[in-house]
Amino acid sequence: MENLAESLLELVRLASTSLPADVEATLRAACDREAPGSAAAGALETILENVQLARQKSTPVCQDTGTPIFYLYCPPGVSSRSLREQVEAAVAEATRRSYLRPNAVDSLTGRNSGNNLGLGYPTFHFEEWGEPYLQVDLLLKGGGSENVCAQYKLPHAALKAGRDLEGVRRVVLDAVYQAQGKGCAPGVLGIAVGGDRGGGYVHAKEQLFRPLGDTNPIPELAALEERLFEECNELAIGPMGFGGKTTVLAVKIGAYHRLPACYFVTVAYMCWACRRARMVVRDGKVSFSQQEGV
Repeated sequence: MENLAESLLELVRLASTSLPADVEATLRAACDREAPGSAAAGALETILENVQLARQKSTPVCQDTGTPIFYLYCPPGVSSRSLREQVEAAVAEATRRSYLRPNAVDSLTGRNSGNNLGLGYPTFHFEEWGEPYLQVDLLLKGGGSENVCAQYKLPHAALKAGRDLEGVRRVVLDAVYQAQGKGCAPGVLGIAVGGDRGGGYVHAKEQLFRPLGDTNPIPELAALEERLFEECNELAIGPMGFGGKTTVLAVKIGAYHRLPACYFVTVAYMCWACRRARMVVRDGKVSFSQQEGV
């Protein structure tokens, strides 16, 4: 496959500087629901002004450009090693051009690598699939929202949460309540029911690629998403914790197989800056989008 470093650089720039249209539209609708002159409305107005300026000036939507998380879906015969090297080159150049802030810190020495490259950084997920084209999905996950992600083990006695969807509902509401405004609300919730501890977070973050206005194809999960969306917003935590009608912008849930002994519920809390983008390479042509789900 041809060298894709320049295209991958554009993917990073797009994700960092241009908020997806569905996220921006949901923020605008939320702003319209808040009381004029309220702290919640003011916070959302400031966010929306920032979104426009970032797109116009091609500067990051948020000063914390987050951890770059790449999901690469490869046709047979494509070298994952070569792709990794090209992604790393693009990330380093994006950092040099200030599309990304240097965020990769050595946990032992405390030193910043300066180019967003390091052991385990950025994050890669490779999958060979049967399609004849390459797809690269990128999620930029900020530290504030990452700090309030949560994982619960059911049953959870303190919350009276059993191993069922009612139990899932109870722990998700608790996660949002515990986050308060610290996750840069209003947030987007990606939730994985099942899996193991590590896989739970991978799958929960995959849910964040779904368009905010889509409907879960599984009726039970669609109903739970709608109920949680309403109940999370009834908590009145509001934008940045200032109170108001909008605490979450969307709730997205996936259910996965698990061990009989384990029932994990993993909540990947995403801040209002739900930064995602996709690159597709098909028949030698590269295209970009920010709307389709995985």
